[in-house]
Amino acid sequence: ERLVGSEMCIRDRFMPLFKLPGIHVPHHKNTDEMKAVRMPIPKEVILQMNMHIGAFAKPIVNVGDHVLVGQKIAEAGGYISAPVHSSVSGVVKKIENVLESDGTYVPAIFIETDGLQEISKDVKKVEVNSYESFVEAVKNSGIVGLGGAGFPTYVKFSIKDLSMVDTVIINGAECEPYITSDTRTMIDNLSDLEEGIKLIEKYLKVKHIIFGIENNKKAAIQSLNKLAGQDEKVEIKVLPALYPQGGEKVLIYNTTKRVVPEGKLPLDVGVVIINVTTLAWIARYIQTGMPLVEKVVTVDGSCVKKPQNVIVPIGTKIKDVFAFCEGFKESPFKVMYGGPMMGIALPSLDLPITKRTNAILALNEKEARLPEASNCIRCGRCINHCPLHLDPPAFAKALELNNPEELVNLKINLCMECGVCSYVCPAKRPLVQNNRLAKAELKKYLNVLASKKKKEEEKQNELSLIHI
Repeated sequence: ERLVGSEMCIRDRFMPLFKLPGIHVPHHKNTDEMKAVRMPIPKEVILQMNMHIGAFAKPIVNVGDHVLVGQKIAEAGGYISAPVHSSVSGVVKKIENVLESDGTYVPAIFIETDGLQEISKDVKKVEVNSYESFVEAVKNSGIVGLGGAGFPTYVKFSIKDLSMVDTVIINGAECEPYITSDTRTMIDNLSDLEEGIKLIEKYLKVKHIIFGIENNKKAAIQSLNKLAGQDEKVEIKVLPALYPQGGEKVLIYNTTKRVVPEGKLPLDVGVVIINVTTLAWIARYIQTGMPLVEKVVTVDGSCVKKPQNVIVPIGTKIKDVFAFCEGFKESPFKVMYGGPMMGIALPSLDLPITKRTNAILALNEKEARLPEASNCIRCGRCINHCPLHLDPPAFAKALELNNPEELVNLKINLCMECGVCSYVCPAKRPLVQNNRLAKAELKKYLNVLASKKKKEEEKQNELSLIHI
C-alpha cells in the first residue's frame, strides 16, 4: 500500500518493515582530502545571464567598458532572478548569445581579463541590522543555491511571517559520486559556517538548525561537531550514505520526518533548506562585501590527469580548468557539469563555469556510454528504490498513450529526476529521460487548459457586458 505525496505515508507507521528508499552508488570521493587550490586568472571569462532559476539577468555594461572584480555587470531580471558580478578585472569585449548545454541560446558577457584583479570600490563590509536588510544583502550578493539548483537564495529568505519557520536544514549531504566541493567547505571554511549560523539565528529567529550530512564524510562530521558543541540550537544529523540523500524532500523527511506535499514548498512544513556552501558565501559576503564571483569546483573523472578541487573564477571556460589540472590522460567520451547521476553532458569545452557548477567530470567510454535498452520485465525495482515511491513504468505508458490526465493522477511532478530508476533498471531503460519528457508534455497540456480557461472567462465577461 502506498500513499504517494500525502502527508501520511504507510511506511511512516511501520518503518522497521521497510528499507530506506534510495540506492548505494560508488562514492568515488577521490578528492575529499584535497584542499582547494586557486587556479590562475584566465585570459577570458564568459558570464551567462541564466546562472540561476528564473528570469535572465539584464546586462548593465556596454562593450568597451572596463570592469573590476565584484562590480555588478547585470541586474536581476525579475523577482525570481539574481544579479551577476564580474569575477575579473578587464574589458567587456562583446555581449552576445551563446549556446547553452541544453541546446538553447542565452545572452552572455565576454570579458577580456587584464590580470590585475583590481577590486571594485563597491566591495566593502555590508551593514546588516534587521531582517529586511539581511534579505536585501543576500539579494545584492548574487548568491543562488550552490548545490546545483541555482534558486535565488534571497527568495527563500523572503518570508512574510517568520513564525511559520521553526527549522533551518543545512544541506551537507553531497550524495552524488565524485563531488567533494561541499565537503571541503565543511572542513576548510568552518568560521564562515559559524558566522552563517549566527546570521540565521539572529534574523530568521529559528529554534532549530540541522546539518544533514552522510556518514561517509568523517572529517567533515568532526568539523561540524565543533559547531554543534558551541551552540545548543545546532544539531548534526549523520545519515546513511544513500543516494539521493541530498534531495530536498528526501533530506527534509530524513532529518525531521516531515513530508512536503505535492505542489508545496519546505516553508509549508516549517522548514527552510539551504546548501552548506551557500550559507558560507552569505557570511563571507556580509563580512567582506565580495559578491559571488568564484566557486570551488571538483575536477575529476577517469580521463583527468590530476583530479583536485579548484577555486575557479565564475565564467572560466572549462577547458582552462581542465588545463590547470594537467589535461586528459585520454580523450574523454563525455564531459559533464555536476555528478554522473544528475549532471548535464556538455557539447563543448568552451562552455563556462557558472554559479551552479560544483563539479566538472571527464569520463571515458567505458564509464559513460549508455547501454542498449531492452523491454521492461516488470521487476518493480524502479518503484521500490524511488525515494518518493513513484511509478516510472506507468509514467512511460501514459506518455506513450498521450494521457496527461493519468500523469496528473500518477503525480509525475513529484519526480526530482534523480536518476535512481534508470540506475537500478536491469533492462537499462531510459526511465528518467521518459519522466522529463512526461513532465514537459504535462506542462504543455496544463498551459493549453489555462489558455482555454482564460479565453472562456474573457468570453463570459464580454457576454456579461453585452447583457448589461
